[in-house]
Amino acid sequence: MPQNIYDNPAFFDGYKALRQNDTGLNGAVEIPALHALLPTLNGLTVLDLGCGFGDFARYARAHGAAAVVGLDISHNMLAEARRLTHDAAIHYELGQIETFQAAPGKFDLVVSSLALHYVADYAAAVRAVWYVLKPGGYFVFSVEHPVCTANPVGWIKDEAGKKQHWPLDHYLAEGPRDTRWFVEGVIKYHRTLQTWVNGLLENGFVLERLLEPGPTLAALEARPELVDETRRPPFLLLRARKTG
Repeated sequence: MPQNIYDNPAFFDGYKALRQNDTGLNGAVEIPALHALLPTLNGLTVLDLGCGFGDFARYARAHGAAAVVGLDISHNMLAEARRLTHDAAIHYELGQIETFQAAPGKFDLVVSSLALHYVADYAAAVRAVWYVLKPGGYFVFSVEHPVCTANPVGWIKDEAGKKQHWPLDHYLAEGPRDTRWFVEGVIKYHRTLQTWVNGLLENGFVLERLLEPGPTLAALEARPELVDETRRPPFLLLRARKTG
């Protein structure tokens, strides 16, 4: 059974405060990059894997998507998503990313925002996405960058607390990493860049775009401390298309 850290009360409260106050890197880096990779959403049927609070589902509908299904393993996340959503064309489901089932070719677009690095079986997740996508459909997702997941000890700082460097180690040793994020014991899966890319190619996808974004200029002006996020890429984003 996959880890469901988001139903840990302490973790959920910390994560909710982070997202509500936009004090993380999502709004400054990941979300603008993800949106830049999207096709025109008008009329599309969309699947959001690891939908969280439903932010992307509501964004997609506001930009013309015909219908959105949001999938998440967390009861807490889905409860908050349903509380925030008032749209009959958005449907939320409880389930695991790598075992999700739907009719073949049901969706025009599958999106996943910072969820696949929690999934142990990436290949199974890619196969599941392939199955539910229409021919020509898009798979757009973001994950923590491999330089961050390889050795997740955080910035090395001097005695005054100034960030000196981000250590890269154990890069080729793929597998689970036991980390602390709000609570101890958060499991994420490190994969190399070649694994993220080849997992798509080996399952029939065509890679169309790869991004390693830093903060936008607007984000840097609003939050100058984000300049350190230009020293290493916090996220990896990929856009692939189903052939056929």
